[in-house]
Amino acid sequence: MSLPRRVVITGVPAAVASAAVLGLGGCTSTAASHGGAGQPPRFFTSHQAAVVEDATARIAPGPQDDPAEAGHPGAREAGVVGYIDAMLGALAVLEAADASGGGTGASVSVIFAGGPWSNRHAPGRDLMATFIAPDPVSRIAWRTRLADWRRQYTSGIATLDKLAGGDFTKATPAEQDKILSRSQVSTFLSLLFEHTIEGMYGNPEYGGNRDLAGWTDLSYPGDSQPLGYPSVEVERSDGHDPVGDASVVADVLKLLGNL
Repeated sequence: MSLPRRVVITGVPAAVASAAVLGLGGCTSTAASHGGAGQPPRFFTSHQAAVVEDATARIAPGPQDDPAEAGHPGAREAGVVGYIDAMLGALAVLEAADASGGGTGASVSVIFAGGPWSNRHAPGRDLMATFIAPDPVSRIAWRTRLADWRRQYTSGIATLDKLAGGDFTKATPAEQDKILSRSQVSTFLSLLFEHTIEGMYGNPEYGGNRDLAGWTDLSYPGDSQPLGYPSVEVERSDGHDPVGDASVVADVLKLLGNL
């Protein structure tokens, strides 16, 4: 069985990870407000960033990665690698806050976006681009989580390079797909998949979803506050939902079971 990648990506969030992709409350990771192309990495080396960019592009390919995705932006277009790099780089901010006692003047980690709304549908300041300093307990939890993710990325990238004979970025797309399906990287791939989906479809204030690429591809307008949705818009269908097709959901779950 061979399913288009975009069907899998569209179906999986609803089946197993719906809370992680279209809202701040469900995001399991953090990223930064910069997320711009051409900015130097905060955590990755240039080579590590290139490996992660190629790997995420195999998970969520765009038109330059797969001709079948013409018109559909992928991980490259959405700046997913910048999202992940900024997330991992947030550990340094937390450590600096710890060293300073979390006092004023220290940079605020980009973990909890402010709000309650952005300026996407109304003029004014983007309140979600202002981040809230975590409390001491949250800071400890995030510091531990980010330190573990850093270790997983460093090790996972090294393994991808090793399986590719030295440089994952020099492997062909077909070879990269085979490497990503190897059991040696299964745990890392699960983490990378989760962060790729978040970087594609999460709120852009966290650094991914560049130029609203992910939301635009799904025809999702993003948060509408302070305008809100009238009841008729809430009840009205936006069109055919592929996840509502039982055969698609069944195929996706079958594919996941075979991985």
